[in-house]
Amino acid sequence: MRTGDAERKKAYAARPDEPVASFKLVSTIMPQGSGQQPYTYKVALGVALLLTVVTAALGALPVAIMIAAFAIPIVYIIYLYDVNLWEDEPIPVVAAAFVLTGVLAAVFTWIWKDKLTLSLDTIGGNSAGPSGRDLLILLLLVPVVSELIRQIGPLYLASRPRYDDLMDGFTFGVVAGVGYACFETLVLHWGWISGGFAGPGSSAGTWISIVVLHGFIKPLVYGSATGLAGAEFSGLGEGYDGFSTRWVGGLLQAMAVNALFQGGVYLLGFVGGHGSTVGSILGVVWGLLLLGALIIRVRTVLHKGLLEAALESAARGGSNHASGDLAFCSRCEMPLLPHSDFCSACGNSVRSVPKSARGVTAATGATTGETQA
Repeated sequence: MRTGDAERKKAYAARPDEPVASFKLVSTIMPQGSGQQPYTYKVALGVALLLTVVTAALGALPVAIMIAAFAIPIVYIIYLYDVNLWEDEPIPVVAAAFVLTGVLAAVFTWIWKDKLTLSLDTIGGNSAGPSGRDLLILLLLVPVVSELIRQIGPLYLASRPRYDDLMDGFTFGVVAGVGYACFETLVLHWGWISGGFAGPGSSAGTWISIVVLHGFIKPLVYGSATGLAGAEFSGLGEGYDGFSTRWVGGLLQAMAVNALFQGGVYLLGFVGGHGSTVGSILGVVWGLLLLGALIIRVRTVLHKGLLEAALESAARGGSNHASGDLAFCSRCEMPLLPHSDFCSACGNSVRSVPKSARGVTAATGATTGETQA
């Protein structure tokens, strides 16, 4: 109303002081906590990245790989506990999406790594250049099958009445994506983990690039892409949209992103020959470019989805995401109007905060999920 911009491009629905077109990572993949303590997660990710780089530079490859593999998943799980996302029921929810996806990821990665004799550790070792067979595996088999695996947990959970909101579907997708990346990294680089301490040397740049790519960039790429598909499956309004054309589009988009990531890293690995630091650094740059594009895409989809959901709720007579009774905005702490989807003071989306903070009266004892169910 103040700017005349109906799309609110300068005020991201989950964090109104940020524009939609922004590379803010925390408020993109962790929207429920971005209004209260965003620096907690930024510091945690920064410390994990620093430890990974230092240990890799010193040649402690087993330690570096383990930190890189588990850093993003641990920070994200802590975030889920911190914001109490599903009203004191995070253990079965996270376990279903993370552990199941991780086990399937380990099995499938072992198949294409060992049984099909293709490993990212040997990229660039072929003096004849890229192999058509390898490209077929990385551009078709791995992206399609891996994304279908990552969809299993999120689709099952998002189809349950208690977890059918747009933000739930996105969060389940991110959990599945980072879980898959964690176990895939462990299987792909098991040789480094079991190889022991390598010691500092001329390959430090290569080691650092690889652990940063597979430990930090890859899980964010996987999680964002799968999260987008999960959000489209949940859709708008009450209940989940299911296998709609929007979900099919999100699924194909996630597969395309996976193919671009795998194929780009593979081809750039040949620059400078096997084990080249230049090729490894270019792989990191390529991953960052894809991640940047994904972040913008995620913010655009979530922002538009939150606005559309609010309009749909208003058309049906008011949202049940905030009762208005003893409910306050988690970001600015101003009172929420009855049955509102946005804070009228700061513009923050009520859907982008934990359900337990959306306004539940002590008299009724009813949660949002119970109301929807």
